[in-house]
Amino acid sequence: MRDQIIMAKLYASIAKAKNESGLCDSLIKHSRTNHYAIGDASSDAELQPSALDQAKAMGHILSIAKDQFYDCLIVARKLRAMLQSTELNVNLLRKKSAFLIQLAAKVVPKPLHCLPLQLTTDYYLQSYENKGFPNKDKLEDTSLYHYAIFSDNVLAASVVVNSTVLHAKEPEKHVFHIVTDKLNFAAMKMWFLVYPPAGAAIQVENVDDFTWLNSSYCPVLRQLESARMKEYYFKANQASSLSVGSDNLKYRNPKYLSMLNHLRFYLPEVYPKLDKILFLDDDIVVQKDLTPLWSVNLEGMVNGAVETCKESFHRFDKYLNFSNPKISDNFDANACGWAFGMNIFDLKEWRKQDITGIYHRWQNMNEDRTLWKLGTLPPGLITFYKLMYPLERSWHVLGLGYDPALNKTEIENAAVIHYNGNNKPWLDLAISKYKSYWSRYVMFDNSYLRACNINE
Repeated sequence: MRDQIIMAKLYASIAKAKNESGLCDSLIKHSRTNHYAIGDASSDAELQPSALDQAKAMGHILSIAKDQFYDCLIVARKLRAMLQSTELNVNLLRKKSAFLIQLAAKVVPKPLHCLPLQLTTDYYLQSYENKGFPNKDKLEDTSLYHYAIFSDNVLAASVVVNSTVLHAKEPEKHVFHIVTDKLNFAAMKMWFLVYPPAGAAIQVENVDDFTWLNSSYCPVLRQLESARMKEYYFKANQASSLSVGSDNLKYRNPKYLSMLNHLRFYLPEVYPKLDKILFLDDDIVVQKDLTPLWSVNLEGMVNGAVETCKESFHRFDKYLNFSNPKISDNFDANACGWAFGMNIFDLKEWRKQDITGIYHRWQNMNEDRTLWKLGTLPPGLITFYKLMYPLERSWHVLGLGYDPALNKTEIENAAVIHYNGNNKPWLDLAISKYKSYWSRYVMFDNSYLRACNINE
């Protein structure tokens, strides 16, 4: 029946060109009838009983059209034109779809916009700016378990902390270091002052207070402030833009402009007294006690992470430009990629091997973005090349933000699950069957979430 629709459109076009309006109208009418009869069916068994009669009727009118109009050359040309037109429409729809998905993923929903506003208002009205967190003596205690979370999303950060503490065997030995931006600092601090993690110590800092993090020291900050980068981001709809169209739309994600996203390369500077730290993204959920990670022997490596390559997927050539000799001469295109999001870092080894210096050197070489696009994973792969220790896969399961076909057992057995991708669990775009793994750690009954209509 679908093939009949295609041929009906073909012969209707020829009939119209030959002024055979009666036959043209009949073909269009039967085509619409077939469309309606098929509906959402994906197999013959799902069709209505009347579909067979409609297919026979369409076959009869097509037979008349074929006898009257069939010419091999004309039919071939028409089919080729229809194919080209369909391909153009598909490409256009793909671009529109990519834009709308990116837009939906990056626009802050009203309830999530409300939450930091409510928290910030109370922070100043109730004079919480003069209050501090307890257990300050734990912040630099190297015998404890330290976490780094860099986030501008209060709700997401709260889930990371809540889920970690709930599964910790000794919560009092865990220390959470949260860094946010100036806009969200009051809200983030207010949340954890009002809802402190049971037994654990916490610190909330403002990235803008790190005076050492400036464009003279940090290459990526200098690049973000450049005229070329501003044109790339803020003149994307103009013909003079460095990259026109939607091909690189995902690289225009505002997170790439945030130093919170790049702060992971400065962990020893942010925490100069610590020896080891576990870095957690704010779109993860912890499902098991993570303390064994501090006992993993990294064997002289700096970064303990889960590898992400399966067959040819997620290897270095997916992220880096191997047509450039600076890349091809220094790296193996088939080297296995790994995941940011749950990484145990040996900060003593980091300082010893000057990892931040390596990162700076490659960022300077990528001033024109010819070695890789934007983001933190490509420079991460370069910076920690041959310095990454592979963790067991069960420590970190990825893909809950884009892959609806993940193995349920793997998800439930994982220590950490990661909603990497556009379908974040706090958005309407979330993959519904994965949302409960995240929402079970949201404090839906507290007054701030109720006031902002944040519910399950």
